[in-house]
Amino acid sequence: MNDKQKQSNYSLLLRYLGLGFQLLISLALALYAGKWLDEKWNLKTPLLIWILPLLILAATFYKVVKDTSKKK
Repeated sequence: MNDKQKQSNYSLLLRYLGLGFQLLISLALALYAGKWLDEKWNLKTPLLIWILPLLILAATFYKVVKDTSKKK
């Protein structure tokens, strides 16, 4: 493996490591916001604490598929 391939692999690793941290922070914020909104709006069922993280996951999976698909 030459230096160019090592640098490419390292760059790819850092890219997905950053995406993982972004996902974790986004999920934590979505959970906090969902809980806060559920309490503020006095919802009897915890609706937003489920919906907001699911939206974050859907958006993240879409981004991963878009980034990893082969471009024409």
